[in-house]
Amino acid sequence: MPRSNVPALPFPPAALLASKGSVWRDWQIAPDPGKPVSLKKFKPEAKPFSGESKATDQAAVQAIAEELDGLQDLFYADRRFKLLVVLQGTDTAGKDGTVRGVFSRTSPLGVHTVGWKAPTEAERDHDYLWRIHQKMPGAGETMVFNRSHYEDVLVPVVNGWITPEQTAQRYAHINDFERLLAETGTVILKFMLHIGSDEQRQRLQERVDDPTKHWKFSMGDIEVRRQWADYQRAYEALLKETSTPWAPWTVVPANSKTHRNLMIATVVRDTLKALDLRYPPPNPALNGLRID
Repeated sequence: MPRSNVPALPFPPAALLASKGSVWRDWQIAPDPGKPVSLKKFKPEAKPFSGESKATDQAAVQAIAEELDGLQDLFYADRRFKLLVVLQGTDTAGKDGTVRGVFSRTSPLGVHTVGWKAPTEAERDHDYLWRIHQKMPGAGETMVFNRSHYEDVLVPVVNGWITPEQTAQRYAHINDFERLLAETGTVILKFMLHIGSDEQRQRLQERVDDPTKHWKFSMGDIEVRRQWADYQRAYEALLKETSTPWAPWTVVPANSKTHRNLMIATVVRDTLKALDLRYPPPNPALNGLRID
């Protein structure tokens, strides 16, 4: 829950989403740990941000991707903020595709990506957030997480490796960790890429049928798919407990890859615009300077 001594953030994401009308509010998880979350109310086939056609949406994604390049340049020059984009979702939800589609035009000098996998032995020797903190964005940088620290309240929960008490403790750890980030200038955008069970089956089958996609498939994916209902419940619990005023969750209907990219690109663009970014003041020493 929000704490009374938490100072006003330079930019609260929840305020932006609420200001954009019902289309935003309908897909954002209200920061209220006492209110249950049901993913059944979020239809993965929905397209709330869609235009007239798929071609229109694809053109919009490209246009916003180009716009993000200019905004990222300004963001990097301003250097008052950092941006963390969290992409979380089940297997085949489209995390890789989102990175390619939304951030394809931005400079790798300012936008970085981490694909989180199972912790190494060295990482397991520390607390579970140790490796995460090392990859936070610096001033003016954007860091995109493909999976994230939320794996630590998904996989161990579904497999019974931690108790309900330990799970609740981790929710509190994560909320406090993200509050620390927000209070020191990091804007946090968390996206849960929501696909349906049938859509996942089709995408997994495509990986099996296409030899060029075999590298994306693991036999372990079949076992995880058998745990679909358990993972849905684990997602509902983490959405309920970790959507906060300083780091709210947005559920992205992701059966349509184009719509998924359009929605996330729009949120990132509007977030950067809302920051009132500006270039540093001109250097007086450069007035009248001529380069020979």
